[in-house]
Amino acid sequence: MQILENRLFSSGLHILGEAPDEDAMQSYLDAYFGSENLDNPAVQTIRDLLNQTPDELTNLLRGLNGEYIPPAPGGDLLRDGPGVLPTGRNIHALDPYRMPSLAAYERGREIAKKIIAQQQQETGEYPETVAVMLWGLDAIKTKGESLGILLELVGAEPVKEGTGRIVRYQLKPLSQVGHPRIDVLANLSGIFRDSFVNIIELLDDLFQRAAQADEPEDQNFIRKHALALQAQGVQNTTARLFSNPAGDFGSLVNDQVVASNWETGDELAQTWEGRNAFSYGRQDKGQARPEVLQQLLKTTGRVVQEIDSVEYGLTDIQEYYANTGGLKRAAEKQQGKKVKASFIESFSKDTTPRDLESLLRMEYRTKLLNPKWAEAMANQGSGGAYEISQRMTALLGWGGTVDFTEDWVYDQAASTYALDTEMAEKLRKANPEAFRNIVGRMLEANGRGFWEADSEKLRQLRELYEQAEADMEGVRP
Repeated sequence: MQILENRLFSSGLHILGEAPDEDAMQSYLDAYFGSENLDNPAVQTIRDLLNQTPDELTNLLRGLNGEYIPPAPGGDLLRDGPGVLPTGRNIHALDPYRMPSLAAYERGREIAKKIIAQQQQETGEYPETVAVMLWGLDAIKTKGESLGILLELVGAEPVKEGTGRIVRYQLKPLSQVGHPRIDVLANLSGIFRDSFVNIIELLDDLFQRAAQADEPEDQNFIRKHALALQAQGVQNTTARLFSNPAGDFGSLVNDQVVASNWETGDELAQTWEGRNAFSYGRQDKGQARPEVLQQLLKTTGRVVQEIDSVEYGLTDIQEYYANTGGLKRAAEKQQGKKVKASFIESFSKDTTPRDLESLLRMEYRTKLLNPKWAEAMANQGSGGAYEISQRMTALLGWGGTVDFTEDWVYDQAASTYALDTEMAEKLRKANPEAFRNIVGRMLEANGRGFWEADSEKLRQLRELYEQAEADMEGVRP
């Protein structure tokens, strides 16, 4: 039972299965609600719910015995409210029939308006199409903030039934929207596609109704594009929800980058496009609609995505360049010009969309090129060396998909991880394969024209790579 004695609250409010300590309870309530509010009925309700924590151990034993455990939403008391109490129940992430939540919808509306304003300021025009990345985990964490963005772009709002469940995304009159109905290319992650079928069907219904609305084409870009596709004889002209083949996951762009199996960024774009041409909705369950996808890519003025974690960002996870970067490159390939990408930090109060390039620069300065981060990773041994190696691979991926090719990043990375004798030796001993990849990616970047390095630096890197190869094969003593 000792393993079960994990603290639930960081304040040390109680131990699993034990009633809260009364003094700790008083301090907790006083700190979060203020001493003047302790007699408030809502605070008293929370006190009563917290006192039910012995239910944790009771229900754990019932669960191990195969008995029924009542379900309840999980989450944080301060962010999600007293509905997460009492603890010890069979928690679920959220109810997909209540997405987006009111807060997520309002925040998403604010973000969408800023995206439209940015596009107008930069181009003097409304974007005809905005690509919105719908990822499962960020939808769960934010309770559908990305859906709020999409609904505001289209000019729609959720309609609830008496139980509070959302049964329809209703078009608002153009006079209330304040901008034309922006078309949307919704790119679904595999988790979103498989977890939120009800939302996919509601969105598909929304796009069909928007295309049928009796509105001018210059005020309804969804209708404009659907009519153009209809004139070409294309089927399902309102398909807007695209993902990988049914039951499959990933764009495979990162697989190509990891294997160095690509020649140009356009080749990566073609891979992304081929893997994301599959439509989902009330009728489509993974049907290939490449003509519709290409039409949307040709009119995409901006790519939008939320970053849901303060811990992991664009340079940490391969899927960011493989999906968002791949989509951006695919749109540029169709249009023959650059397309902006904007990111919103959902964990921040600030709803200002931030430019991709500036975010990449900031992340590389604060992580890969940060001496404290580098030292911490090196001190972790094999796992830390692997993390450095992953980020060097991602740097190549961003170069291939969005042309992020800034010499200062490679220069400082080479000086930090390869040309510093002490660091290089530490990484080589901890994880020879990771060290070889770190050096190899630098040489690959130079070979692809991403990095202009001086001849002496390249000579040293080639020597280090040869030594690493020899170490891997057991040639050196």
